[in-house]
Amino acid sequence: MQQIAPTQAALPAARPRPVVLISDKLSTAAVDIFRERGVEVVYEPDLGKDKDALHAAVADVDGLAIRSATKVTEKVLAAAKRLKVVGRAGIGVDNVDIPAASRAGVIVMNTPFGNSITTAEHAVAMMFAVSRQIAAADASTQAGRWEKNRFMGRELTGKTLGVVGCGNIGSIVAARAIGLKLRVIAFDPFLTAERAMELGVEKVELDELLRRADIITLHTPLTERTRNIVSAEAIAAMKQGAILINCARGGLVDEAALRRALDEGRLGGAGVDVFAEEPATENVLFGAPNLVCTPHLGAATTEAQENVALQVAEQMADYLLRGAVSNALNMPSITAEEAPILTPFVALAEGLGSFAGQLTETGIRAVRIEYEGEVAELNLRALTAAAVTGLMRPLLQDVNMVSAPTIARDRGIQVEETRRERQGAYENTIRLTVATERGERSVAGTVFSDGRPRIIQVKGINLEANFAPHMLYVTNEDKPGFIGSIGTLLGAEGVNIASFTLGRERAGAEAICLVEVDGAPDPSIVAKVTALPLVTAARALAF
Repeated sequence: MQQIAPTQAALPAARPRPVVLISDKLSTAAVDIFRERGVEVVYEPDLGKDKDALHAAVADVDGLAIRSATKVTEKVLAAAKRLKVVGRAGIGVDNVDIPAASRAGVIVMNTPFGNSITTAEHAVAMMFAVSRQIAAADASTQAGRWEKNRFMGRELTGKTLGVVGCGNIGSIVAARAIGLKLRVIAFDPFLTAERAMELGVEKVELDELLRRADIITLHTPLTERTRNIVSAEAIAAMKQGAILINCARGGLVDEAALRRALDEGRLGGAGVDVFAEEPATENVLFGAPNLVCTPHLGAATTEAQENVALQVAEQMADYLLRGAVSNALNMPSITAEEAPILTPFVALAEGLGSFAGQLTETGIRAVRIEYEGEVAELNLRALTAAAVTGLMRPLLQDVNMVSAPTIARDRGIQVEETRRERQGAYENTIRLTVATERGERSVAGTVFSDGRPRIIQVKGINLEANFAPHMLYVTNEDKPGFIGSIGTLLGAEGVNIASFTLGRERAGAEAICLVEVDGAPDPSIVAKVTALPLVTAARALAF
């Protein structure tokens, strides 16, 4: 390995210098920052392509700085005996096994805002390239053909742009588009009407966006709920001749369906910077008419590379030298002194947020978090950030406990904290209420003496349940026969019940059932539960 000599800046003798391995191509600015801060650097920018060499190299390092080429798998983490932190220079962490990192006690950091402008500009460039057929016209002209009549383009001015995901990058694209005199409509479950008005966009539902937009640009992370959000059915709902731009994540688009739509002339063109499988040396899209492809260049500018390299180096050095945590995806920003007290309540707050987030399907207007008892005397910043993170993560997978408050504020979501003295039977209670366009939903929990968080109330109905890895949430009428029917159905489907919790408003009224099961239930099983007599709704939850 090529080791860059560290500076001779003095550190306390009792503390050995931490070592960071850079296994992908990062700006040398990152190396300079590490060296200036007194961190040793092993710079092997092509190591991420060699799994065996990577396994050997991570064995004796404290930090691993990467971009997208290095895959931080469970095997890599098992080989990294000293590893404390993984720093991703960029926003996407699809190449990092975050649950495995959490189990290994390794913090995963990213730089969520370092390349936003660059990615937004690439999306706008794609709109021009596809609308004016620039790539095909360039190839034709340089081949000696002068085909002015062949390349008849379309103006952007006056067209309707549909932005799917109006967060940090999506809002920048919207602003640029408005400057180009496009009408902008946006679909984002977290975008409030007030924030939409501030941005100058019209908030719409996805089906309306598909129907109205002349150009659709994607700026949403890849989660289970957004995978193939542009499906064959979605494409069929689009305007004839619409243009699709994807500079966000591979997997958001059904590539085979997109190819058919381009071949048949159903869509007028597409600009694709990201693919389901990368590197994309072969792809079903290649060769399609009026298709512009780039090799994941959204963040590939000198300025963006410099920004994310500087940020990841500063963050990793701060953690390795001072224990400070920022932009972590699997750990809140908590000081060493606060950690033992706050940690179980952080887990409770994030669990309550996740519970509410997985059940929320419409735009969120506000979040109210009530802290009762001794927990109300703690530093609530990390707890509130954890709750908002859990709430948003079902749709915004890359959100973390540092960026969550900013993202909520940018979307116009009001976050309110309330402290009060103990009022009920529990020494400590956290209650989270989400206000949406359809009403309010609340869930409450506590931490018992064993340090484990529990759910103690849902929608005002008292019950007690753990946050299990896999659960079924069922609302039903409180009448005889329900327990037998759901138990029989799950048994017939081979689903083992680990625990079964019931609560009801009053006899014969609405009831709630939380079923812990062994393994994620198939969507078809959830549908069968929903169809049972007395059941009003059912949803699979994961924690």
